[in-house]
Amino acid sequence: MLILILCDIGNSTYHFLINGKDKRYLLDEELPKFDDEIYFVSVNDKGSKKLIKSNPQAKNIEKLMKFETEYKGLGIDRALACYFEKHCVVVDAGSAITVDIMDEKHSGGFILPGCRAYMNTYPKISKKLNFDFDININLDKIPLQTKDAISYAMMKSIILPIKEVSKNRKIIFTGGDGELFSKYFENSIYKKDLIFKNMKRIIDANNCIA
Repeated sequence: MLILILCDIGNSTYHFLINGKDKRYLLDEELPKFDDEIYFVSVNDKGSKKLIKSNPQAKNIEKLMKFETEYKGLGIDRALACYFEKHCVVVDAGSAITVDIMDEKHSGGFILPGCRAYMNTYPKISKKLNFDFDININLDKIPLQTKDAISYAMMKSIILPIKEVSKNRKIIFTGGDGELFSKYFENSIYKKDLIFKNMKRIIDANNCIA
C-alpha cells in the first residue's frame, strides 16, 4: 500500500511527514529514494532539484495555490501557513519567526530572528554573554543579572511586536517554538504541523491522489 509523503523544504533542512511521523534531513545530506507519492513545497530551488533528482515522482504543489497578497517575495511556506485563514495573525516560530496578518486577504507581515539565532548572537558580542536560554524567565520582573537579562530581552523583542500588530485578532502559532510563544497570548492557539495539514487540504481539494 502506497503512503502519502509530504515535504517542506526550507533554507537548512528537508522536513518530511511520512506516515504521520516527522523526519528531517540537512540539505547536504543524501536523501533516501521513496516508492511512494511525494508532494512538496520549497523556498530553496537547489533543495527542490536535489529532491526531484533522487525522487523524480515528487510534485511541487505551489502551482495548485492561489494566494492573494501585495507582499513582494513572500515565501511559499508563509503563504501555505496562512492559506485557509482570515482575520487573524499567523506566527511560524522556527529558525526565523514569520508573522503574517490575514484580513480578508494577506495584509503583510514581518520576520524576526528565531530563538537560536538570538542565542548565537550574544556570544559573538562578548564571551561573557554566553548563557543558555531560560524558558521560564519572569517577563513581569526587570532582570537583576545578565543571564536573565538576555532571556528577558529575547522574549520581549519577539512578543511585543506580535502583540502590537495582533490587537484583538486571534493568533495562530505553529513551528518548533510556536507552542512556547503561544503561552504568552490569551487569544492564541497552537497548531502543530499546520503547513502539512494545509498541504493535505490542497492536495485533497485538487484530487491529486491517484
